[in-house]
Amino acid sequence: MKPRPAGGEGRTRSQILDVAGRLVQSRGFNNFSYADIAATLSLSKPALHYHFPGKAELGLALVQRYDQRFFEALSTVDEKRASVRLEFYASLYISVLREQRMCLCGMLAAEFKTLTEPMQQSVVQFFDRNTEWLSGVLTQGMNEGTFSFDGSLSDRAHVIISSLEGSMLLARLYDDLDILQTTVTHLLAGVTASQLDEITDSAM
Repeated sequence: MKPRPAGGEGRTRSQILDVAGRLVQSRGFNNFSYADIAATLSLSKPALHYHFPGKAELGLALVQRYDQRFFEALSTVDEKRASVRLEFYASLYISVLREQRMCLCGMLAAEFKTLTEPMQQSVVQFFDRNTEWLSGVLTQGMNEGTFSFDGSLSDRAHVIISSLEGSMLLARLYDDLDILQTTVTHLLAGVTASQLDEITDSAM
């Protein structure tokens, strides 16, 4: 069994992942080097390679940590109503963009063909888990009588994910957070039965 890293080593590893994560979310995976991380943390390159022998290992660790933290955040609303859970899901994207970052796995998806196979598999797994989580929330909302929409659960989940990811790109391009917030409003209206009923009633 591999020994656990000492406290100092664990902190250094976490700091490396923090810096690398920010670089991926702002520049992309292929647009930073170990030299960028070393300069930011005042570490030597050998020290970086001690924790992550190569960039592929670093990238895989980034995806796995991002996946873990993302779903740990979602778990905090497990007991809430579906509408609250869906709003919270969308708020995670908004909070990332407020920090002048993009979704880490969204950035990696744009560079998918250049990634190693383990990284590719982890990125796909992240979006598969998103689809599964959203499908569960949509099912819950339908059972609660608050959601109503056409098409399959997975299709609607993909619409939500792709709309949020694409809207983040446009919002960053125009430096306008309202673009993402407007997308969120329309996505929620598109599945919320009560809002659809109000629109129908007002037109009669």
